[in-house]
Amino acid sequence: MSKRPSSSSNSSSLVKRSRQDETNNNQMIISSSNDEKSKGLIRSIQRTSNLDAPIVKLEGAHGGEILSCRFDPTGQNIAACSSDRSVSFWRTYPPNSNYGLLPNMAKAAILDLQWSLCSPLLYTVSADHTLVYTDVNTGQRVRKIRAHKEIVNAVDRTMAGGSGTELVATAADDGTVKVWEGGDEGTKIPVATFDVGSPATAVCWSADGASVYVGALDNEIHVFDLRKQERISLLSGHTATPTSLSLSPNGAYLLSPALSSVSIIHDIRPFSPSPTRVHRSLQGAPAGFENTLLKGAWSKDDDGRRVAVGGADRMVCVWDVESGGIVYKLPGHKGTVTCVDWHPKEPILLTGSKDGTMLLGEVEPSVSV
Repeated sequence: MSKRPSSSSNSSSLVKRSRQDETNNNQMIISSSNDEKSKGLIRSIQRTSNLDAPIVKLEGAHGGEILSCRFDPTGQNIAACSSDRSVSFWRTYPPNSNYGLLPNMAKAAILDLQWSLCSPLLYTVSADHTLVYTDVNTGQRVRKIRAHKEIVNAVDRTMAGGSGTELVATAADDGTVKVWEGGDEGTKIPVATFDVGSPATAVCWSADGASVYVGALDNEIHVFDLRKQERISLLSGHTATPTSLSLSPNGAYLLSPALSSVSIIHDIRPFSPSPTRVHRSLQGAPAGFENTLLKGAWSKDDDGRRVAVGGADRMVCVWDVESGGIVYKLPGHKGTVTCVDWHPKEPILLTGSKDGTMLLGEVEPSVSV
């Protein structure tokens, strides 16, 4: 009896095959057979961004917890700050290189950062009570301001309406929020100072730059008018301290995660249909027991149809704003996810964690109705 000849088509190894159609260069085909004619299992992965892979890990720059990370206004670069007192710079797209590291920028942990909107500057605040302006082209410190008497928790910037001047707001544990003139021409004297009455944990500008929203330890969000130099209203609804504030791309809503593990979207339009101004109450991102100031963000490629907040469960929660339902629970980190940011032009989510790493992940683009 002769042995049955072996068939070359019975191989079960996975072979990655590129699609021949030039119009779908962003698709990946996976086949379970070596034989082109007898494909058993085919799975097509539709790519939605220009990243080298659906998930890209950025690591090796920091030896401590990453406390804030953000895309620059063009989406080409990333800046991250850490408890190891350093700031790192990365390329968003391949080869995703860590092209800059500024060590020992402060005497304590750097808690938050923002890219300038009009000049090659980076604004950072830290636990040593300072606000620092850094030139991102040269890496040199342009200005160092002893801004507050206590730990500075948050920073935000805006372009003042009509004047072309950039304004920087800082919130600190001394119970004050101060407004500074940004850019190369800025001085060390604050433009305005607002007394919140309790330690301020978060700060955010309105779309027109006329108002400042401040999250504080009294569980309220205080609204200050820059022209009147006084508080004009309060946004209530939280049962614990707001950890961050983020304005929607259209300027109509305000996202505020809190230590109660509930994130609230406030309606800040002049005339709100809700008397409490609570548009959505979102659950799914646990804040944990470490009292970390978790930072949330709005998606920008779809005009703010989704929001994202990291959690102590080492995952990122993404909600649909209209329905309030959870769209994604994204794993990958080995520690609390402290900060998230959305790419300004593509459906890419940037996350930073206490494990000292960042992840770039593409998601499905939002479907417009």
